[in-house]
Amino acid sequence: MDSGKPFTQGQRSFDYREAFSRNIGWLTEREQVVLRRSRVAIAGMGGVGGIHLLTLARLGVGAFRIADLDRFELANMNRQAGAGMSSLGREKVEVMAAAARDINPEVALDAFPDGVNEGNAGAFLAGADLFVDALDFFALEVRRMLFARAAALGIPAVTAAPIGFGTTYFVFLPGGMSFEEYFRLDGLAPERQYVNFAVGLTPRGFHRAYLADPSRMDLAGRRGPSTAAAVQLCAGVVGTEAVKILTGRGRVWPAPWYHQFDAFQGRWLRGRLVLGNRGPLQTLKRQVGYRVYGRLSRNARPAEEPATGSRIERILDLARWAPSGDNAQPWRFELRGANELVVHIHVEGESRNVYDFDGGRPTLLSAGFLLESLRLAASRFACDSQWEYRGGEGANHRIAVKFTPQPGLAEDPLCDFLAARSVDRRRYLTTPLMAAEKAALEAALGPNLAIAWHEGRDARWRMARINARATDIRLRLRAAYEVHRRVLDWDRPFSPDGVPAAAIGLDPMTLRLMRSVMRTWRRVDVMNRFFGGTVMPRFQLDIVPGLACAAHFTVGWRTPPGAGKDVAALLEAGGLLQRFWLLATNLGLVVQPSLAPLCFAHYAGRTGADVLDARGLARARDLARHVDALRFDPATPLVFMGRIGRPIANPSPSRSIRRMVTSLLAPPG
Repeated sequence: MDSGKPFTQGQRSFDYREAFSRNIGWLTEREQVVLRRSRVAIAGMGGVGGIHLLTLARLGVGAFRIADLDRFELANMNRQAGAGMSSLGREKVEVMAAAARDINPEVALDAFPDGVNEGNAGAFLAGADLFVDALDFFALEVRRMLFARAAALGIPAVTAAPIGFGTTYFVFLPGGMSFEEYFRLDGLAPERQYVNFAVGLTPRGFHRAYLADPSRMDLAGRRGPSTAAAVQLCAGVVGTEAVKILTGRGRVWPAPWYHQFDAFQGRWLRGRLVLGNRGPLQTLKRQVGYRVYGRLSRNARPAEEPATGSRIERILDLARWAPSGDNAQPWRFELRGANELVVHIHVEGESRNVYDFDGGRPTLLSAGFLLESLRLAASRFACDSQWEYRGGEGANHRIAVKFTPQPGLAEDPLCDFLAARSVDRRRYLTTPLMAAEKAALEAALGPNLAIAWHEGRDARWRMARINARATDIRLRLRAAYEVHRRVLDWDRPFSPDGVPAAAIGLDPMTLRLMRSVMRTWRRVDVMNRFFGGTVMPRFQLDIVPGLACAAHFTVGWRTPPGAGKDVAALLEAGGLLQRFWLLATNLGLVVQPSLAPLCFAHYAGRTGADVLDARGLARARDLARHVDALRFDPATPLVFMGRIGRPIANPSPSRSIRRMVTSLLAPPG
């Protein structure tokens, strides 16, 4: 391996001693030679494997066997050393072998592009001085086989897992506790093996304190988040343990010792589990884990395939995240070529949906949200977007949209927040909005819409009571009950066509009671009449969150729309409100719209029993007096209202998502 002659490529020459001379000092010259003559077998060239290879190559290890059967893809960019635009679609072992040879052209490297299996494991480990496990978390069958083979051959083994912004790692030495003795995977179903492996890897759950979105953890779906920071830490500790094992200098703490370091928490721990996962505390954790496993998988956010297809379809894939009442998504897209489409908007109306009041005002506002979302999404593809209202027939409205390519057009900064924006019905911090934040939000509404901020405890209390009055009306109204029964999704925490019950803001006990009561209208009516059935929902849905926020806000016209321009004005207002909401998301704020008071204040002006009975009409008229006091113009109703603030918690573990674009396409004509 050491020819004594420098490697020459063009005008450049390679000399091993000079290339790795900066290691000397922390390593002796003899130890550097030992590393040069060592062979390391690394299974996996993805998340941690690629950076392991490069780290060990820069330490001067002279021979490798590397194995991986995958190719690089776009989702690898956030953490994998070999992932780049130039490597997309290429074999991982090919890319990483080239990278290692670029560091040390003399390196002896054998690649296994079909991965490791029972048939080639012997060849993969033959002559290896160290086995480094860099397999995917879920590749437990191959991992167990390789650790067993390494132990039988007397080969030391190291494994390090990237956990959050930290790492946990283990060393398995010949004659010591084996991988199987520590993790206890034999004879278990795959899902229990995953739990045992996870529990054994992290005896102390430092990472759980800052996991921002648990819905991204899905053991059953074999998906989980990872960070480049954790991957780099893994490479550092594996490289260090490799040096100690290969040179024989420095103490190695093999299993049952474990090592955990979390940079986010600034915590380090080395501990010893004499019985591994068989110990009493680990056994308890495993039993809890078996129960949590199913819940994590049930509550996991569904995986979505990345957008493909034509430019207009990718624009629609972004724009479909526009909000709509009860996540109804009342639009269908009729494609008219590469740069044009017609948006068909269906208004349910009061006969079908009591909340779609005043000729479908909420639906038309939602359509405006969509049109602005289309414009923002088009900017990502250097296209301008223009729309024209083409009129309506009964419950249906048509809007023509045209995209015009404009090379050099910059992407609107708010485009990034289309999918991130959501409704948050939980409590917020009461920290007041800054003057600059309010000014920016007001500017987003343009010259035609005015906003009033209702801040301070007294103002928030008044607005909370207004919302509670509306809730009292709707929970007593059979027409509203029929809507709730239709749109509430009791089984899915991420609903593509409704509102998850877990996201409406009630505690679990009240939710269970509510689900039971809502089986029939008679149960609901009895509960409301004789058991104060609206008290707890009003308290949890309106009073508590209404007080726990930075402010409430109301939005209205500065000047009323001209005669015959109501629809176009609502579409334009919806677009401005979408910018307002997206800007709030950009500022780290969360929003909960509140249209129920506007809805039932509208019905207060109606006569007869077409929507409300006499008692409901009296409540609505009382509500209307409070809502009318908030108007900017006595002759013009408010357009929108809600509450805003900074979130207390991480993103909600439950939210409405959206239908896929294919289900939103309408046939021509």
